[in-house]
Amino acid sequence: MRCPVCGDLETRVIDSRVNKDGTEIRRRRACDTCSHRFTTYERPERSFPSVVKKDGRREAWDREKIIRGVSRACEKRPVPVEAIEELAEAIGAEVSAMGEPEVSSRMVGERIMRRLKTLDEVAYVRFASVYRSFKDVDEFMVELADLIQGREPPPDAEAK
Repeated sequence: MRCPVCGDLETRVIDSRVNKDGTEIRRRRACDTCSHRFTTYERPERSFPSVVKKDGRREAWDREKIIRGVSRACEKRPVPVEAIEELAEAIGAEVSAMGEPEVSSRMVGERIMRRLKTLDEVAYVRFASVYRSFKDVDEFMVELADLIQGREPPPDAEAK
């Protein structure tokens, strides 16, 4: 593994750990030349389908694009980075398990929104507003009404 500081190929593994769900190995490495320490992640390579966009273009599957979009929706929200990465990993696993050569961006977006709704409602609304590109405030309000209607009442609301 090439050192990110000096570029030397002589690095050694100091520590290896499997993540909690067993899908990835985290390795701490040290460069023999400059002694810089860094972390690498190893995960099995999956075959991912192409994503067919609304306009018919096809793009390669990009896990980082999901992370960027969800991170943007979660800005200034109490959502840990690990939760965003787990969401992207789960979506990737679902799509990969389908075994299809192509999937629609709409299907991917809907799966992301379904998971975001349970993760953080504000992030869900932010993501939906960009993803669904509401034409006016009325469409946005309908989405909010659906979200509010699907909620369980707070525990203290029943006591009143």
